[in-house]
Amino acid sequence: MRHINRRVVVTGMEMITPLGVGMEETWKAMQAGKSGVDYIKRFDCETFQTRIAGQVKNFKFSDFILDYPDIEDLGIHSKFSLAATKMALENSGIEVDKINPRRSGVYLGSGEGEFDFFGFTDCIIDSWCEDHVDLHDFFEAGRRHLHPFRELEHDSNRPAAHIASYFGFYGPNSNCLTACAASSQAIGEAWSMIRRGDADVMITGGAHSMIHPLGVLGFNLLTALSTQNDEPTKASKPFDIKRDGFVLGEGSAILILEDMEHAKARGARILGEIIGYGTSADSFRITDAHPEGRGAIDAMSRALRQAGIQPKDIDYINAHGTSTNVNDTVETIAIKSVFGDNMENIPVSSVKSMMGHLIAAAGAAELITCLLALRDGIIPPTINYNDPDPQCDLDYVPNKCRKKELNTILSNSFGFGGQNVALVVRKFGS
Repeated sequence: MRHINRRVVVTGMEMITPLGVGMEETWKAMQAGKSGVDYIKRFDCETFQTRIAGQVKNFKFSDFILDYPDIEDLGIHSKFSLAATKMALENSGIEVDKINPRRSGVYLGSGEGEFDFFGFTDCIIDSWCEDHVDLHDFFEAGRRHLHPFRELEHDSNRPAAHIASYFGFYGPNSNCLTACAASSQAIGEAWSMIRRGDADVMITGGAHSMIHPLGVLGFNLLTALSTQNDEPTKASKPFDIKRDGFVLGEGSAILILEDMEHAKARGARILGEIIGYGTSADSFRITDAHPEGRGAIDAMSRALRQAGIQPKDIDYINAHGTSTNVNDTVETIAIKSVFGDNMENIPVSSVKSMMGHLIAAAGAAELITCLLALRDGIIPPTINYNDPDPQCDLDYVPNKCRKKELNTILSNSFGFGGQNVALVVRKFGS
């Protein structure tokens, strides 16, 4: 029997970010207004326009999982997601062997794996013939230099596959890669699956790392990254008039979603309830939002409508807030369009000012932040906000966290290509 419109709650969550290995460490750093941005140490980027990023520090996969096959060949996105899932399941109190594995699934919004730039370079060098690459020699060089399992780890679906295999979830298994909206989209789709009765438990969220030569180069070519290399911790400055681009981050954020009745039956501790999901497309340009914010307006409006609430019911907006000129201006326009006069009472902040932009994993990390904000009654700040932009004229919670009673929060995620997602989460029972 199919159940329509079941209530969906969050019973577990964890994240690995540039601010900490674990959500409590990350949350403590956010409340203190700390930055996780530093000089890139993973490769020599001395000649790059951008030499800074938010890298995960002090992470050892073996601290979480020791018995995974081919452990050394796992991609970094797979390692992040498996470790975060293990912690999230522990946080939820779920005993995997006591739930129906066919009613339990995985829906992630993870990015592509780490590209073997140096192995690929060796293939080019070994197959170079005067003024071109000899494809026969390139193929043979690939057999020498490239590892088949690591090449498979390029696929964005690998984290979802690894999680299902390791933890024994046989239900729905999907991954979406809608750019920077991916993990928020995955959460919305996982929520929809439980809501309509296709699953009782879903592992959702995302993982990504683009801190490698091609990732940094690609965003530099798009002029999307900050080039303020002199002071890494001050480079990400959403809504500030001196902003010049986002700062790459990396990591994983995982949430455990359950049908409310399923969660209650096992005596779960409920961390919050997802009540609205809105998604839309700008259908405008690949790297620019529509200047009137039409896609963002649609996503937020749909999320509020699906939640059955009014704009005045939102206590805080977690902004996409990338620190790019276009995004911050257009998001401000869209928020003002949806919330109108209510904006006088609704604070808005961007935690990308502290973590950098986790790309596909960003939305999930930010939704966990929203749930922690609900739990503790604390709004995280937008740090590095010192010179206001006249076009960005909302209350961005500058530089210091703020205490406030919170019941309902909206979180925005917008991606290159024009993908827009808004999620609404509230305290359970409020």
